[in-house]
Amino acid sequence: MPNKLDFLAIGDITTDAFIRLKEASVSCDIDNVNCTLSMRFADKIPYESVEIVRAVGNSPNASVSAARLGLSSGLVTDIGDDENGKECVDVLKKEKVDTTYVSTHAGAKTNYHYVLLYEAERTILVKHEEYPYKFPPVEPSPKWIYLSSLGGNSEQYHYELTAYLEKHPEIQLSFQPGTFQMKLGKEKLAKLYERSSLFFCNREESQRILDTKETDIKTLLTGMHALGPKIVCITDGPKGAYAYDGHMNEYWFMPIYPDPKPPVSRTGAGDAFASTFTVAIILGKSVREALTWAPINSAYVVQEVGAQKGLLSREQLLKYLETAQSDYQPRKL
Repeated sequence: MPNKLDFLAIGDITTDAFIRLKEASVSCDIDNVNCTLSMRFADKIPYESVEIVRAVGNSPNASVSAARLGLSSGLVTDIGDDENGKECVDVLKKEKVDTTYVSTHAGAKTNYHYVLLYEAERTILVKHEEYPYKFPPVEPSPKWIYLSSLGGNSEQYHYELTAYLEKHPEIQLSFQPGTFQMKLGKEKLAKLYERSSLFFCNREESQRILDTKETDIKTLLTGMHALGPKIVCITDGPKGAYAYDGHMNEYWFMPIYPDPKPPVSRTGAGDAFASTFTVAIILGKSVREALTWAPINSAYVVQEVGAQKGLLSREQLLKYLETAQSDYQPRKL
């Protein structure tokens, strides 16, 4: 029987091919949103470089983050019986992530995405393979489950997870919804929202989930908390992050950790924030303390291509925290 895990992430795994573009342009509206990446049509477009990164995705990134921060970490995911899938598993094992609950499907392909890098931002071409999702019998139950992005045919899988959580009320849930989970809607996933000890999304995603154009951050935090999560974090890119602790009725703002150098790629910054915040809470830290941990890992992830290369050990993270500037502190709203 596997050992009891501190942290068990659930979600799709993929290989990312990072393609650094040379000739492209970006156009945005007056508020610098709704941006469009443009390249010449029906032409040969030169690119600068390509880098292949295995075993990534919201949940795999979180599982590696937790392992590097010193927790016993595992991953529930699905792969095909191809070389890509084998290499993804090899990467997880190298990172000391438990692969007991990785399901291999005969004749299927493992997810493969293309990431177009231009300046510090990325546009991702995604294709989720349609696996016959089946929640595995996880025993012994983990201390925490971290749920994130799954494919478009996984609705029933979420209900199986809900049933598992109902049988194990001792498990804490951290939820960072992916695109399909947001499309499913808060009504169909109501029990998972209600069950969440921690919840993470960015500002635009909170508006999408709540079906609102509201921009006031306190209103968005309160609205997400009303769906059931005990602690809600809403990230806002380079502007920082916000948290609401419903138990203490405290609203917090946290600035970003200053980038050591200009970012190389922002891929994985949100995963690093959410997973690191979760690990800090698991280790008994307060919301305030967790807010000081999370941006540091995000800052070092964006220094590298791929979502995992820059993830820190706990020793490294604490060193950067000790030497942070005096204004690197959360403040109450």
